[in-house]
Amino acid sequence: MTEYYYTPNPDVEHAKQNWNFELLGNQLTFATDNGVFSKRTVDYGSRVLINSVEIAELPDGDILDLGCGYGPIGLALAKRYSDRHFLMSDVNNRALGLAKENAQQNHIANVTIQNSDGYQAIDATFAAVITNPPVRAGKTVVDNMITGALEHLISGGRLTVVLQKKQGAPSAKKLMANTFGNCKVIKRDKGYYILESTKH
Repeated sequence: MTEYYYTPNPDVEHAKQNWNFELLGNQLTFATDNGVFSKRTVDYGSRVLINSVEIAELPDGDILDLGCGYGPIGLALAKRYSDRHFLMSDVNNRALGLAKENAQQNHIANVTIQNSDGYQAIDATFAAVITNPPVRAGKTVVDNMITGALEHLISGGRLTVVLQKKQGAPSAKKLMANTFGNCKVIKRDKGYYILESTKH
């Protein structure tokens, strides 16, 4: 069986590479490898998400990058908003190793990077949960990432999700509205929807 990027230990040959990418006005260097999501560039959905999140409008508190991969979302935001602390989690150990390396090589200290299958190892609450969910892992995984956010947010905290329309954005919007009592599309870009719900 092929091990995918959303499994703990992808069984694929290493082919490590380094490249640079500008996010939120900062030039970042990323180490990536086989067995991680979007290894050649920061994927378009993550870029739209990074540019859409309004950190300044959030209540005080830490921010969770759920399913962080090698770290582009959490690290770009942490570099830009150095007064906030970010928890970055993923189930993929190879991705987590790269995320730690990327935090170090970009001199980003306001992050904690840990293994967690969804929310399973996370027992804190946050001002925001931000995620580009692993659609290929299946609807159940994505749905659990959405519904599980409710109990991991403080009052006034927000869940922000990026999904393509063709990969289930409309049904995710419905699920978020049912879970939180609200959901708005804060951005549409090339078929990507940025969906946001606030915990009241």
